[in-house]
This record gives sequence, structure tokens and C-alpha cells, in this order.
Amino acid sequence: MRYLLSLVLLFQYSFGQQTNKTEKRIYNTKSLSTLTPPVIDGLLTDASWDIVDWTSDYIEHSPDENTAPIEQTKFKIVYDKEFIYFAFRCYDKDPKEIVKRLSRRDGFEGDWIEINIDSHNDKRTSFSFSASVAGVKSDGFISDNGSSWEGNWNPIWYLKTNIDNEGWTAEIKIPLSQLKFGNDKDQVWGLQSTRRYFRTEERSLWQRIPLDAPGWVSEFGELHGLIDLVPQKQIEIQPFFTSKLKTYPKEVGNPFRRGNDFIVNGGLDAKIGVTNDLTLDLTINPDFGQVEADPAAISLDGFQLFFQEQRPFFVENKNIFNYNFADGQDNLFYSRRIGRNPQGFPNTTIGEFVSMPDNTTILGAAKFSGKTKNGWSLGLLESVTDNEFAKIDQNGDRSKELVEPLTNYFVGRIQKDFNNKNSIIGGIFTATNRNLESVALNFLRKSAYTVGVDFLHNWKNRKYYFVSNFVMSHVQGSKEAIKATQESITHLFQRVDARHISVDPNRTSLTGTGGKIEIGKASVGNWRYNGSVNWRSPELELNDVGFLRQADEIRQYAVLSHQTLKPFGKFRKIDTRFEQFSSYDFDENFNKMQFAISSGAYLKNNWNANISLIYNPVNYSNSILQGGPRFRYSEAFSNSITLNTDSRKKLKFNTAFYQSQGKNNSFSFTEFNIGMTYQPINAFTISLNPNFAINKNDTQYVTQTSFSNEPRYITANLEQKTVSASIRFDYSINPNLTIQYYGQPFIAIGRYKDFNKVTNTMARYYGDRIEMFDTNQISFDVTNNNYSIDEDTNGTVDYTIVNPDFSYVQFRSNLVIRWEYLPGSEIFLVWSQGIMGNSNPEQDLFTGLNSQILGRKPENIFLIKATYRFVL
Repeated sequence: MRYLLSLVLLFQYSFGQQTNKTEKRIYNTKSLSTLTPPVIDGLLTDASWDIVDWTSDYIEHSPDENTAPIEQTKFKIVYDKEFIYFAFRCYDKDPKEIVKRLSRRDGFEGDWIEINIDSHNDKRTSFSFSASVAGVKSDGFISDNGSSWEGNWNPIWYLKTNIDNEGWTAEIKIPLSQLKFGNDKDQVWGLQSTRRYFRTEERSLWQRIPLDAPGWVSEFGELHGLIDLVPQKQIEIQPFFTSKLKTYPKEVGNPFRRGNDFIVNGGLDAKIGVTNDLTLDLTINPDFGQVEADPAAISLDGFQLFFQEQRPFFVENKNIFNYNFADGQDNLFYSRRIGRNPQGFPNTTIGEFVSMPDNTTILGAAKFSGKTKNGWSLGLLESVTDNEFAKIDQNGDRSKELVEPLTNYFVGRIQKDFNNKNSIIGGIFTATNRNLESVALNFLRKSAYTVGVDFLHNWKNRKYYFVSNFVMSHVQGSKEAIKATQESITHLFQRVDARHISVDPNRTSLTGTGGKIEIGKASVGNWRYNGSVNWRSPELELNDVGFLRQADEIRQYAVLSHQTLKPFGKFRKIDTRFEQFSSYDFDENFNKMQFAISSGAYLKNNWNANISLIYNPVNYSNSILQGGPRFRYSEAFSNSITLNTDSRKKLKFNTAFYQSQGKNNSFSFTEFNIGMTYQPINAFTISLNPNFAINKNDTQYVTQTSFSNEPRYITANLEQKTVSASIRFDYSINPNLTIQYYGQPFIAIGRYKDFNKVTNTMARYYGDRIEMFDTNQISFDVTNNNYSIDEDTNGTVDYTIVNPDFSYVQFRSNLVIRWEYLPGSEIFLVWSQGIMGNSNPEQDLFTGLNSQILGRKPENIFLIKATYRFVL
């Protein structure tokens, strides 16, 4: 808290400084009225453009902010009852050098022009439309004043470009139904335009935004002259059809592994404009077969892994439902919970075969979202997932067992801006309700509810800010479910040394809280700083429809950063950041202290490099022994270096090195990344990014048992090696027909030795925390693949340890042909391939990779998905 207080005092000292504000530009458009709309051909020859003036005078934003750009740009805007039209003239003295690169949608390759429209004029959100000289569309939704950009928003709009002897031109037509705005007679929208001049990697803006500005959208210019706009209540219906063939190695005797499965499916997506600024999105029986597979990963610490959402229905407008209340990935809404892998597994006997569903079926989902002219942002999401059953076969007799119950998910989010849009207050409510009819699923919570309130205030022209939130959770279930919650890795109420928590086997509910308070300087000058405190009470539980890694923690942060505002010497800019944080639990234990300094240098040749140094003088863990006592780690030093070559080049490289090491070599982690991207022609790109990592830990947790009625926490010396690579290529036949491939081989091998028991978790030297088993105490049983421990050396086995060595191998790939045959209507041809298995840990990495991936037959999925978009 003393760090936060120091920053508050620094704020008071700084308030006397004045903030310079850039003058807003205004463009006056006109209605076409009875004039014929321009034909979208990229030629700018229509007489309808003559009713308005050009606006120009773009200003350079990077690398040398507030200077004249190499080439100027100008545009015009007109509108009618259904569309808004943009004409761009991008001057270029040498049109033959204009870089015309094809890519898939949202590729941002080559020269391009962009228009941002804040149609709510809320100074926080904006619709973005980008047009490359090659005719490739890129679009997205900007939120949080520019700090968040959603690229999965794919509206219907029209684009044509042309190269002539003055440079290049673009014409854009955007249906008003794709934008959201109020019903005022005379409207004012926020407006910005950006041009990328590829040859020198220059960005120029219509409305100047200084590099030390407090945000992006809040600094836009304005679009005037929008008179008597007719709000468009869009209705879009998109039915889809899928045909899927799955092939795999046939297993003799297994009736569920016959060698292939064939499935035909269909569903419906819809977008309905309930009002001019509120939209209802629906999906019935959705299919996401075209979505790229998750990257492979292994967790040895017991915590859940976080994967990014990639399903289009949940990605679009996700900013409205986002409620990241503390730090990291903790959030009240984590959409990957909807349609998750089934959490149960049937009880089987020898001779029975089981077929488990891969995912929970989403029967339907609906989103109601938008923003009103009065500054209210609304978001409601409702989804229902079906009962999922495992099929069981025993000598031809079929049965089924419930492995995931019928579940309803609800999320409601509301925000209101006021104080001239400098302040925002909001709230969120989530609910998860499961229909638990099966006793076999009593380990699941029956219901879970969370509520949160949040507040943001900016002042001094957004130079300073204050943000805070408070959340509360309440979960209910059987005694078995709540006991499992208390003992989960997120909570660990069973910790033997904890004075403030303990497992209560009779509880049927838990209620917890969390929150955050942060204050900081966000703009003006070279320096930024902030201080914050956040907490998660021991009983806080969010993992039904949210994400929470670990409860029972209080964190304090202090951050100071510096950025250069003008190029100098060989540098475009240099950013430097110092960060300190400390961590406590609710038992007042001081668990962690960390100091970090990092710096990024961006060179005039468009290379960039980053370096970071981290020091952890205090490092204790409440979770490493998974229910055992608090454990001390040695102080640690970490560093990382990354280097990226010029991203404009046909051949470009990136490399990264990460290293962390504990004192006395008690643990270490080393990782190497090197990547290459090659674009031999404008329409084709291939990239390869291999990765190699070594993880060593002399006190890696293995298991826990007991001896003479005393607990035993077993650790060992682990050496884990991991090799992976991502392989990707993109071929664009034209802007609407693309071929994309992604593949990732992955293998991780871990070998354990020098098994020991934990004796003194608080010892300063790591060797004093453990006691090694000698050769008279431990022996390996090859037949049963376990270690026998005779701790008192009396000739009798006291307990056994299953051999923890592992070798996990996986290969996943996706080949997707996407054809947008009409705006918003698509056909996907997908070939997915996967191999998963366990190799021999005694083999080296590449032998295992060869025998388990190259030497095995894969599972294949061939999918055809067709959609057709009706606009009413």
C-alpha cells in the first residue's frame, strides 16, 4: 500500500501541469438526396462525388509524429438513405512501386487506407474498415478507446481499388445497417483515417493524434452534415449446412472404432436489429468445424490452461461482455466454458468399450447487445448446452451414461458513460445452472452466480485515470461438489499450515469476493505511471462460466514507463518499463516480490528488439505441494531477448530467448524460438516457427502419501524437454478465395530422478528443504512401472510411487479453403488431421517424434460447410 500512497502524492504534485489538446478537425458531408449514387468501381468518375469537397492535409503519425508525410491523401464522404460512401485518392509519385500484396481477409498487407467511424460518438468505440490496394478488406471493432481491437467482426461492405498515374484510388460503400447510431436529426460522428505507405512503413493520419495521447477513439475528428439519417433495423439470416467424414485407424473388437464416421448437420445464424442501435444475434445448433485447433500444451502444476476464444459467434462483440477484474486472465466471463469437453466419465469394467463425446453440444445461443444514444452499453447472452452421454458397449449390449448435464448459461453486462464521456459506471451478472439428475455427476456444482460493479474516471483531458471494481461469487451444490471445490487447486482449503481456511465437508455453498483499485497517469509527455491493488478472497469461485486461476491472494503493483516521442539517431522510438509487484495471501503471508525492467527499441530500418530482466527475491507458493504446506522457492533471476527483422520484407525472421534460474541451480527454464516468414509472390506466404524448451527442477512435485500417520510430500529432480513448431501457409487466389494451412507437431518428454521427501518447506537453501531417498530406500519395479519406498529400511515396502516419466506427442493440422462467393456467404472445405499418443520416455525427442507422428496413421476429418446470408 505504501507504493500506491506514493503514487497518489505524485499525482497531487503533477496536477498543476497543463495538458495540451490537439484541435479537432471537422468534415462536412452531404446527402445524395435524389442524385444517383456512385458506382463502386474505384475510378472516382461519378458526378455524385462533386457535391462535397475533398479533405486532405494528413499528418505523419509514425515514425516521425507531427511532420509532413511522404505522400498526401485525400477523401470525400457522401451518403443516402441506405449507405455511406467514401472516395480516397492516395497520391504516389511512383505508382509502379506501390506494393500490391494479396492476403486473406484482415491480412493488412501492402499499401492500405483505413477509415474509423465512432457512430455513437462515445469516444471509446469505433467501427474500422481498411482497404488494401490489392482490394483486400480488413475490418474490426475498436473498443476501450483503442486498447482492444476485434478482428472477427466481418460486416457486409463493398470495395474497389484502382492504380493510375497519380497513385491509387479506392471507393467504399458501407450499408448503414452495419453501423449503429442514434436517431437524432443532426448527428455528429467521430471520424479518423489512416494511410499506410508501405515502402517506408509510414503511417499518416487525417486527425493528428500525438504519441502521448490518452487513447485512440477519444482523439478522433468529427463528421458533420448527417441530416435525417434513417436508422436501419438490419435482419440477416444465415442458414448453414455441413457434411463431415471422420476417418481413423480401425480397432479390432471395438464397435465404436470402425474406421470412419459420417455426419450431416445443419443450423442457423441470425442477426436482427431490434432497434437502430441494439442487435439480437442468434445461433441454433452451431458448428465451428472451420476454426483452427488449439495449440498443444502441458501443465505440470495442476492449474487449468487458458485458451483463446476463436469461435466467431463468441468472438464478435466480446468486448461488451469482457470483465477482467484483476490481472492476468481472470475474468467473470470465459466463453470457452460454453460447449466445453464433458467433465464426467463413466464407470466401466474390463471388456467394456466407451465412446465419449468430444464437446458439449450447444443447442442454441443468443446475444442482445448494443449501445444507446444516451450512453448505455447493454449486453445479454443466453446459451443452453445439451445433455451429453457416453456410449458403453459390452459384447453388443449398449448402454449410456450421462457425462455432462443440460446446462444454462447467462451473462448480463451494462455500462453507462457520463461526465462528458470521461466517466463510466457498469455492472455484470452471470449465472450457470445445471440439471443434475444423475448421482454420478454430483461432483459438479448445481448453480453458480457472480455479480460485479466497475467504475472508471478520467480527468485533466484524460491525462489521469482511476479505475476500480468489485466482484462477488456464490456457488451451490452437493456436499461432495462443494468439498471438491474447497480442495481444488484453485482453493486448497486442506493446506495443513493454513490458519484462515479449512475444509468443511458439510458445506453446500461458498461465497467469495474480489476486486481492484488502480490510479495512474495515462498521457502527456514521456512518462506514465500507475499503482494498483487487487484481491481474490479464498472462497471466490468463477470457473463455471468465468476463469480464475487461483484464489486467496492480494497483489500490489507499481509501474513506471517512459517512451520517446521523436526519432533520434538510428531509432524510431524506445519504450522502457519498470514494474514491481508483491503478493500476499489472506493469512498475511508475504509470498512474492518481483522487480522487472524491460525495454523495446524500434530501429529506423524497421527492425525491433526487446530485452527484459526480472528478479524475484521473495518466492513462496501455497499450491506447489497441492494441499501441502507453504513452500519456499529460491530467489530467481530471469531474462529474455527478442529480435524481429523488417516485417515488410519478402523474407523476414524473428527470434526469442527466455531464461529463468533459481539460486544454487535449484530450478531453471530455457526456451529458444526462431521463426521465418517467406513471401515469394504477392499472393503466397509461408511461415515456420520452431520452439525448443528445457525445464529443470530439483524439487518438482510428484505426489503425496503418508507414512506412520504422517503426510509425505514427494518431489524429484525433473528434466523436461519440449520441441514444437507451427507451420503455416496462406495462398490468396483473389481477395474472396483463399487457401490456408496450419500445422503443429509437439512432443514433450519428462524424466524424473533423485526422488525425495519434503522435510522443511521454509529452509533458505533448497537442499535443506528435502531429504533424498538412498539406494536402500527406493527401488524400481519394472513389472508394475512404479517405485517402491522402504523409508525405514526394515525390508517392508512402506508406499509406492507410480513412475511419473512421460512422453506426450501430438500433431494437429487444418487445411481450409474459404470462398466468399457472395458478400457474407461462404463455402469452407476443411481437412483436419490429428495424432495424439504417448511415446517411450527413454527415447530422445526426435525418435519419439518420428515413431509417434511420422510412423502412425492419423485421424482425419473432411468437412464441407456452406452458408448463405439473407439480408432483409
